Amino acid sequence: MKKRILSGMRPTGKLHLGHLVGALDNWIKLQDEYDCLFMAADWHALMSEYEDTALLSENTLDNVLDWLSAGIDPNKATIFIQSHVPQHAELHMIFSCITPLGILERCPTYKEQMREVKTRDLNTYGFLGYPVLQAADILLYKADKVPVGQDQLPHLELTREIARLFNNLSKKETFPSPDAILTKTPKLLGLDGRKMSKSYMNTINLSDTADLITRKISTMFTDPKRIKLTDAGHPDICNVFSYYSIFVPEVKNDVYNWCSNAKSGCTECKKRLAAHIIEKVAPIQQKRALLLKDKAGLKKILDEGAKKASSIASETMKEARKAINL
Repeated sequence: MKKRILSGMRPTGKLHLGHLVGALDNWIKLQDEYDCLFMAADWHALMSEYEDTALLSENTLDNVLDWLSAGIDPNKATIFIQSHVPQHAELHMIFSCITPLGILERCPTYKEQMREVKTRDLNTYGFLGYPVLQAADILLYKADKVPVGQDQLPHLELTREIARLFNNLSKKETFPSPDAILTKTPKLLGLDGRKMSKSYMNTINLSDTADLITRKISTMFTDPKRIKLTDAGHPDICNVFSYYSIFVPEVKNDVYNWCSNAKSGCTECKKRLAAHIIEKVAPIQQKRALLLKDKAGLKKILDEGAKKASSIASETMKEARKAINL
């Protein structure tokens, strides 16, 4: 049997190019090799966006549309919405009873978010405990492996620690210790050279129109040392060149030559990049347009995904309840 994977995204806004190269492209490959469950983590989104949930449901469906449009196949993977499988909350509650506060307060991402995020109040019980819900998400399906980046390894180790705590306290080996699939993701910065993020308003979204993509790319931060058209450029420090390297590597040598030898200006370089990006997202947008015409089909995919996920989750919860005498 195929090894099982659980992965998800928080639907806090529209998906952008960073999501495509950082997760979706990898998911598309994994669905052919593993038994994959892909989850729209709306409860995780609620933990940070609880003050304004007007777009939460819309964003959830919008994200799933982008998954399907990019190539996630419901015949190969189980696609579902987290809140449609209530066993996530039940296992989260059980794990909350046994998880020491100290390991949550030491979580690197928690400390970073508390330090950096100033637009939302994250001083809540729910946000402190989000790694516990994350552990419940993974262990509910007894996932063998979890695709993560190097910076996310502490989260996975916390999941393994919670599994060990439960197994030791109950004297039963209910939960496995999932391994990481370390994913090498290209470093894609936003339009302003910072991390691509909805919070920074520096994203190129998968659903952006061709005109909007062109306008956004025209504002991209480039080589600060190149003042005049006749100045030689420095592609290695230019964010525009990094996009060529990721999305159209077959032309990056030509672009390097144009820039470093002042054969082409930054404005022209951005126009060419915009054309390539528009071409890259065109098939995704075309499929998305077709899917939007069949909302019943989308509902069926999510209903069937939730049904399959619930079937697995129910069996796990039977074991978990029995292990702690509930």
